[in-house]
This record gives sequence, structure tokens and C-alpha cells, in this order.
Amino acid sequence: MFDDYECEGNMTIFDYLYPTFKIDKPIRLIELFAGVGSQAMALRDLGAEFEHYRVVEFDKHAIASYNAIHGTDFPTMDITQIFGSDLAITDTDKYCYILTYSFPCQDLSIAGKMQGMTKGSDTRSGLLWEVERLLKEVKELPQVLLMENVPQVISDANISDFHKWQKFLEDKGYTNYVDVLNAKDYGVAQNRERCFMVSLLGQWNYKFPQPVPLTKTMADYLEDEVDEKYYINSEKAQKLIQQLIESGQLGQQENHNIPCKLDKPYIDGKFVSMTSDELALRDVGTETVGTITARYHKGLGSNGDNAVITQIGAIDIERSQTDRQL
Repeated sequence: MFDDYECEGNMTIFDYLYPTFKIDKPIRLIELFAGVGSQAMALRDLGAEFEHYRVVEFDKHAIASYNAIHGTDFPTMDITQIFGSDLAITDTDKYCYILTYSFPCQDLSIAGKMQGMTKGSDTRSGLLWEVERLLKEVKELPQVLLMENVPQVISDANISDFHKWQKFLEDKGYTNYVDVLNAKDYGVAQNRERCFMVSLLGQWNYKFPQPVPLTKTMADYLEDEVDEKYYINSEKAQKLIQQLIESGQLGQQENHNIPCKLDKPYIDGKFVSMTSDELALRDVGTETVGTITARYHKGLGSNGDNAVITQIGAIDIERSQTDRQL
């Protein structure tokens, strides 16, 4: 009944009813869908001391990168093939367990197939419900859960499933806090909105961090001189394009530009779509760069409006950006 009651200074009645959550125990980090460990990087950058306790990532290249970055030696692991006991959550009176689960977004994102995350749908985004299974199987629950995903996770198409997920967590004793945050509001020169949900075991008060001024632009990050080894020469590019044409992945065209783009760059006060070639010809004059559209795809897409980022594409964007000042 107090959900909509607001006090002076944007405080709610829950600020008085619930204590503020604080971590006062050694942290054990469990990363599901770990990728290269961006959550671990965030903790590291905050200066937090923690243990890389469990990492679940099935992609061999991602786990190799994770181990190289963090100095660990985790094997590949398929979340559908593990059990709650494999997470080894014990002694929660002595340790604070933070479990992250940034499940695949391919079936939620507007850059993907948008097939949803319904339980039993057999979609990649539907792997969220493997987390439900694991939380049902563990004998002791982690005190903190962190989800990060595309904003479409709470869109009209997916909100019903998201509410089911929230209800499950509430029934397990968690208090959920959800917000959509943009990287450009937290010191990163990139226009990248993501939905975050922090779930705390018990009744706790939590507030997402306030935005901070953007002090660096893309020009502060881009190098003036880029070693030639990071470029693909014309001969190799033409050979690759010919292979893609012969395999049918790329249509016959007179001019094959490397088909990559920035998704909605911010130009003249609005978001627009531009190919890398267009970017090279214009002085964008922007402080933030749009989100790069990326997919797991071998080869290059021929649709410039729905581009696929590959090694060539990433290099082409870097080259065009170094040719003019952002």
C-alpha cells in the first residue's frame, strides 16, 4: 500500500522501514553466463576484495579470455549440465555470496530474433529458467543476485515472463530493485542502456547510484596512431569478400563496403543510423558513441541496415574513427 508514497527528497516509506544493505563479510563471486567476467572487473575496479568462486561459461573462447584476464583456471561449463550442489554455497554466515546471471539477450534484443524468454521455449534467453532450477536446488541461497540485460527484458513482449521471474525470487525471500541505466550517465562515452535488477535476500533498502557527469569523450580513448598489424590489407579483404560471395553469404554487388555500423549514433541532438563509410566522411562531433550491433555469426552480413560486426568490421570502425575527431 506504500508503493506510490513518496517523501521529501525522493525518499519512500521503505527508507524508514528497511535497513540499508551492507556487505560485511568476505565476498565469494559466482558468475553464471560469465563471458569474460565483466562483473568481476567491476568489483575489481571498485577496489572490492573477493574470491572468484564459481564461473559458469560454455564458450571456450570466452572462458579462455576470462582466465587470461583474471589469472584463473576455470573450465568450460554448461549451465544446463550442472546442479545446485556444483555452486557449493555454504557457510553463508561467514561469506557473502554474490551471484550474477546476465543470461543471453539474443531472443530479447531488437538486434536478435526476439523470440522471448518464456519458460520451456528452448530459446537462448530462456536459459534464465536454469537459474531458477539452480536456486531451487541449493541448500543455502546467495545473499545478492545481480541481473544485467537489454531493456527489452521488461518490454511489453517480455514483461509477463519477467514478472514471473520476480515473483519466484520474492517467494524465495528476495527483495528486488529494477532500473534501466545508461552507461553514458556513469562515466562511459557510450550510449548503452541496460536493465539491471539487484535482488537482496531479506527485506533491505537499496538505491541505484546517481548519474555522474561525463568527463571523457570518444576522442579521449581513440589512438592517433594505430599499428598496421591491426588492419586487414586490401588483398585479404578482397579474398574474404570473394569467398563470401562464392558461398552465398554475400550478394553480388559492384561495391562491397565492410558492412558494419554504429547502432543509433548521437548526431545533432538525435540518434541516427550510419554505416562505417558514412561515419568516415562526416565529423560527428558527438560525446558518446552508439552501441555496436554484434552477433555470433561467421562472415559478413550484406544488409547495411542490420549490420554484423566481425573482426573486419571492428577494425573498419576503428579506422574511420581515427580519421576524424569525435
